[in-house]
Amino acid sequence: MSRNQFSDTGSRKEHVKITSESKPGFLERLSETSGGMLMGLVTFLLSFYLLFTNEGRALRTAKSLDEGLSLVIPLDSTHSVSQENEGRLVHLAGALSTSKPLFDPSYGLSIQAVKLKRNVEMYQWVEYEESTEYEENGEIKKETKYSYNTEWKSEVVNSRNFDREIGHKNPSAMAVESFTAVSPNVQVGSFILSKGLVDKIDDFKQLSLSNLEDPHADVTRGGDYFYHSENPRRPEVGDLRVSFFYAGLSGDDPYLGSADKVTVVARQRGDQLVSYRTKSGDFLEILYPGDLSVEEVFQKEHESNTMKTWALRGAGWLAMFVGISLMTRIFHTLVDWFPVVRDLVNIGLKAFAFCVASSLSLLTISIGWLFYRPLWALLIGLLSVVPILIAKSRVPPKKQQ
Repeated sequence: MSRNQFSDTGSRKEHVKITSESKPGFLERLSETSGGMLMGLVTFLLSFYLLFTNEGRALRTAKSLDEGLSLVIPLDSTHSVSQENEGRLVHLAGALSTSKPLFDPSYGLSIQAVKLKRNVEMYQWVEYEESTEYEENGEIKKETKYSYNTEWKSEVVNSRNFDREIGHKNPSAMAVESFTAVSPNVQVGSFILSKGLVDKIDDFKQLSLSNLEDPHADVTRGGDYFYHSENPRRPEVGDLRVSFFYAGLSGDDPYLGSADKVTVVARQRGDQLVSYRTKSGDFLEILYPGDLSVEEVFQKEHESNTMKTWALRGAGWLAMFVGISLMTRIFHTLVDWFPVVRDLVNIGLKAFAFCVASSLSLLTISIGWLFYRPLWALLIGLLSVVPILIAKSRVPPKKQQ
């Protein structure tokens, strides 16, 4: 059962839909909880895999970086290729260069850069929804407010999925497509960068269009956009605007400045720079913007590895906490009819999930370290008992008879 209410607030339109359904019985809620338990078990098991493999990856990466730092050879010049360094890990810094500029003939634009990205946006209807649930006359009612606004979007918004498409219909495709052009030959001095290194050049900056003319009669330039619109100040649904971004300036430009400098650590193969395989099985193929020393490059890599490790540890702990919470949800369902007991049980289950997830996460991490650093593994394993001991100390002892 549903009921609609409509209103129009200026350019933003909205309506409210109210749906109702009977309150689920005990057996139905128990069935839903059983499904959640299965999902919780899968999440719980996946958290072990994530935590364990993450520790191995982190230690392997750190070992590979230490190996690379001990073997890397800084090059004095990027303009000559020495056969003595063939197959070895080298470090060099210099300005980017490309053989040809990148073009977009549709808009009469060219730039000497590694990458040129055309970003196309269409003026479209966008749907937002806010929902609230409440009980009334023994039924669960859901009140959903749908609002519609017109915005510039780089992806086509499918209005067929709107709750109310009438009056909010979007075109099914864009007349102009976005794309990214990549230079086929990118160099630093005499060295050609591999595809993996070129992929790392992704610091895009918006290209100013102030020095360009309107490319067509039906295209108008406004600021740093080309508009396919009769009135860019008052666009209509279906109008387009196009902007451009570049990454890795590879030649001196009177408006943008000199070519970008990068620092590379990779294996020399002839006049190419490719990935270097370490004894641990990892690959070193590093590129950073700017002129960095060997020590600065590897310090940044270690910092990146540390951040990734802690992020995955947090994700693993959260997955374990959610998994345990879902598996123990059945106890909450069993006492759902008693509000006071239900709230107390809910707090207890959350505390239980927190303590168990913390202990098992630390224990899993310690097992991951066991083959690399046994002493650290033992220390972390001992720490895994702390959350359980803290939880146990807060439980009041039974009164002696």
